[in-house]
Amino acid sequence: MRYLSDTMLIEVYQRAVALHLDADFIFLVEAEMARRKLSIQSA
Repeated sequence: MRYLSDTMLIEVYQRAVALHLDADFIFLVEAEMARRKLSIQSA
């Protein structure tokens, strides 16, 4: 996930939530977003 752009990471998060993907995957994406200090409003 470190190689995704900020915009792509936010898009991945939004799609993962919309598709009800595995909660562990969503948690990892959220953790990376927190590390980068990103929020959904950044998109």
